[in-house]
Amino acid sequence: MDAAQESISMYLSDDEHTNLAKIFKLLGDEGRLKIVLACMNEPRAVCCLSEIAGLSQSLTSHHLRALKDMRILKSRRQGRQMFYELDDDHIRCVLQDMIVHVREPH
Repeated sequence: MDAAQESISMYLSDDEHTNLAKIFKLLGDEGRLKIVLACMNEPRAVCCLSEIAGLSQSLTSHHLRALKDMRILKSRRQGRQMFYELDDDHIRCVLQDMIVHVREPH
């Protein structure tokens, strides 16, 4: 870890610690994680995300609102449907790194 990375991790404000913990808590739910992973490569409609996660559309919408609030996902309207995708590449990189970690042999 270089000095810049070390200073970033060591000197988070209380609000930054809180927000980081909220992000990990959101991603700690299997249904929300399935929703986020489904949005990694292409925008997805709510009905599609609901099916992928195995959740009702109502619960999926509730999860999507929380994921948007923490800037994990963003949405855009196309006609009558809302499509969701990752908010930025930082989220993609974290998820990809964790997938590689999970797939590594013990």
